[in-house]
Amino acid sequence: MTSPIAPDLPVSPEIPVKPQAGILRRLMKRPLAVTGLLIIAVTVAGAILAPWLTAYDPNEQLFDGLTLEGAPLPPNGSFWLGTDLLGRDLLTRILFGARTSLIIGIVANGVALLIGSLVGVTAGYFRGWIGSTLMRFTDLMMAFPALLLAICLAAVFRPSLWIVALVIALVNWVQTARVVYTETSSLAEREFIAAERTIGAGTPRILLRHILPHLLPLIIVWGTLGISTTVLLEATLSYLGIGVQPPTPSWGNIIFENQTYFQAAPWLVFFPGAAILALALAFNLVGDALRDILDPTQRGRA
Repeated sequence: MTSPIAPDLPVSPEIPVKPQAGILRRLMKRPLAVTGLLIIAVTVAGAILAPWLTAYDPNEQLFDGLTLEGAPLPPNGSFWLGTDLLGRDLLTRILFGARTSLIIGIVANGVALLIGSLVGVTAGYFRGWIGSTLMRFTDLMMAFPALLLAICLAAVFRPSLWIVALVIALVNWVQTARVVYTETSSLAEREFIAAERTIGAGTPRILLRHILPHLLPLIIVWGTLGISTTVLLEATLSYLGIGVQPPTPSWGNIIFENQTYFQAAPWLVFFPGAAILALALAFNLVGDALRDILDPTQRGRA
C-alpha cells in the first residue's frame, strides 16, 4: 500500500538582505575604508563630547597658559596639545573647532547636493531649451575659480557659520549638477523609461520610481567625497579671515590666529593642520571605497 503523497507545505519566503547591510559589510573588508570610518567616528565623537572631554572653555584665557615671557606653552601634562598665543588650551579649541568643520561640511554639502541634483535631473530628463539653459548656466558657474567666487560671496555677506555654509554650497553644486545631468541623460534614453512612457506613466512616477533609485549610489558617492572638499574650503576661507569669525573656533582660523608663532611654537599650526588633513583624507578614503562598491563595473572586484 503506497503512502499518500504529502501535500506541498508552504515555503516561507526568503528574507531579502538589505543593500545597506551588504555595502557596510563590503566596506568593512577594506582596511583603508575602515581607517577612514574610524577617523570620522573619532572626530564626530570628539565634537559631540567636547564639553565633557576637556575642563576648559574654548575661549578661556588661562592665567597659567603662558610662560613668564608671554609665550605659548608647549604640549605638557596639563595642556596635552599646548596653548595658543592668548593662553587658551589648544586641544579644547580643536575639539570645538571640529563641530564647526562637521556642521559646515554636512550642511553645505547637503545643500550643494540638493541644488546640483535638482539642476542635473531637470536638465537631463527634460532636455530641450530647459536643459540647454540650465547647463549653460552651470558651465558659466564652473568657469569661475571656486575659491575666488567663494571669497567674493563671503565678502558680500557678513561671515557667520550658516553664511559660510551657504556660500560653500553655492560654489560646490556645479560638479554634482554636471555628473547627475550626464547620468540622467543616459537613463532617459533607456528602453525601460520608454516603456514607462508608453503605458502612460507620468513624469513624477518615472523620476521617483526609476530615475532617482539609479542616481542614488552616484549621489551618495559624490556626497561623501564632497564633504572633504567642503572641509578644506571652509578651512581656507577661515584662514583668509572671511570664514567663521573669532571667537568661534575653527581649524582654519586657529591656524590664522597663530601663524605668526609658526617657528617659535610650531604645534599651534601643526595640530589643527593635521586635523584638517586627517578628516579630509578620511572622507576621501570612504568615498573612494563607496565608489568602487556601488559602481556596477567594479562589483566583481570589490
